[in-house]
Amino acid sequence: MAKNVVDKIDDRVKIRTMLVSVSDKTGLADLIPGMLAANPDLRILSTGGTYARIKTILGDRADHCLEQVSHYTGQPETQGGLVKTLDFKIYLGLLTETYNSAHQDDLKRTGGLPIDMVVANLYPFSQTIAADGVILEHARGNIDIGGPTMIRASAKNFIRVASVVDPSSYGGILAKLKSQEGCLTLEDRYELSKKAFEHTAVYDRTIADYLAGRSLADVQSCYTTGE
Repeated sequence: MAKNVVDKIDDRVKIRTMLVSVSDKTGLADLIPGMLAANPDLRILSTGGTYARIKTILGDRADHCLEQVSHYTGQPETQGGLVKTLDFKIYLGLLTETYNSAHQDDLKRTGGLPIDMVVANLYPFSQTIAADGVILEHARGNIDIGGPTMIRASAKNFIRVASVVDPSSYGGILAKLKSQEGCLTLEDRYELSKKAFEHTAVYDRTIADYLAGRSLADVQSCYTTGE
């Protein structure tokens, strides 16, 4: 049985803080300015190449609304982007509930912000394994960890957070924000949650099927092992 049962939520949630970390950067040039048009006070957290892309899109405006996740959390990204968003402060922002006083105390204690929207898509695992000459080590290195975790956390907390995984949905989301005073409704967030879990399910199934088709000899051929 769940330790915490929610009985009060908001139908409409204004998007005040969003986290953007995408492999496929299609549509960002429309999404980011559109989000700021819906809420000029929007705060955008981002990582790595996504941060650089958004900074280019925004130009001088970036100084007022864009922040690197590493600066927000106080933890630098690790070599090769191995760990970027897997941080306690980030997940408080994604999982906390508006009307839970203990959750709100945790946010205050850590200086955290409630994150109202996650825009994330995943390392291109399918494209990686479809390439000629790919070996298991190449595939292993393209298994996304932080992305699915963010997507699942935001999708789980659809009572407050919007989980956005498909660039083709950006236009519809912007239209809703424009007509709803910068807010998304419970219905909006629930529909996005269903798409998000389907996205991660397909991703995990692709990985599982690929690994199931490899033998131990395939694994051993990639590495020199110690005694």
